[in-house]
Amino acid sequence: MLSFQIEEQTFLFTFPAGTSRGILTEKKSWFINISDKNLQFAGKGECSVIEGLTPEFTSDKEYLNLVNKAINYIKNCSLDDLFFQFENNFQNQEIEDFFCANPSIRFGFETAILDLKNQKKGVYFLNDFSFGKRKIPINGLIWMGDEKFMKNQIEEKLKHGFSTLKMKVGSIDFDTELALLKSIRNTFSEKEITLRVDANGAFRNDDAENKLLRLSAYFIHSIEQPLKPGQLEKTKELCQKNIVSIALDEELIGVTDKNEKQKLLQYLNPQYIILKPSLHGGIKGVREWIDLAEKQSIKWWITSALESNVGLSAICQLTSEYTNDLPQGLGTGSLYSNNIDKGLIVENGFIYNQN
Repeated sequence: MLSFQIEEQTFLFTFPAGTSRGILTEKKSWFINISDKNLQFAGKGECSVIEGLTPEFTSDKEYLNLVNKAINYIKNCSLDDLFFQFENNFQNQEIEDFFCANPSIRFGFETAILDLKNQKKGVYFLNDFSFGKRKIPINGLIWMGDEKFMKNQIEEKLKHGFSTLKMKVGSIDFDTELALLKSIRNTFSEKEITLRVDANGAFRNDDAENKLLRLSAYFIHSIEQPLKPGQLEKTKELCQKNIVSIALDEELIGVTDKNEKQKLLQYLNPQYIILKPSLHGGIKGVREWIDLAEKQSIKWWITSALESNVGLSAICQLTSEYTNDLPQGLGTGSLYSNNIDKGLIVENGFIYNQN
């Protein structure tokens, strides 16, 4: 018989983190602790939410109700049975539909179960990253803010050895954002520094192409989600023109049926997709997206969604299950002043586990 406990924690940003959805100063997570009376161990997983982006989050109260609903669905399952059903499909279609519709909750339960099954405290996957034998290349994230703040971040990331930078765009004057990119290119060629930008859907249909043309002057590797999700015809056009390679992430949220995923990728045919387990169907959903993308020769990388180091560690370990040389979006561990230490180290543009 399994036992479940829920912990809630608010994480405090070390700085006001600017996004196109507003300024973030704190973020909540709910931790799922699962224990088995036959094992002297408890597995821990993180349900992480981003207000305004996590599809199942409407309020703290309603989210907690969903977490408790998940527990009621699975509380009578054995560990082995639960592990099998999360990896495949639940025999009960109502339960399967529930976990498909609630990706952050699914990811929290998936990782808690993996932790409990492995009984190695924070080891979700038995691979080289988990045991400190592999380093994963990551991009350095430049958050939105005024010109001085963003310039200071760029200088800091370059000083710490990052060779790939990802800059949020869409919050300040576009000419100022271009000037920041130009200042990098004046010093570093595209062979020395890879530049990614993330619009979070901030571009309009009528100005997106012009902005991409202006960005292309600075040899941009890719732009994440230039348009808001749902602008499929225009997004397809931008993918076909490939002025700057298009990487889609928000566009994939809420697409849970495998056939629908395949149709979307075939229709849009983006150059890249970006996968976040908490938003894109948990571990099972991410694996499905990767499989479909690779069959269509669409490249991908994995990104954390502001998880604490608990969720981030699990995502790093999941990423290490694959051979992918692209820098991943896993450098968010230093965001919080009260983060949980899980032995993750970021050094010279790589993340690794020192445990």
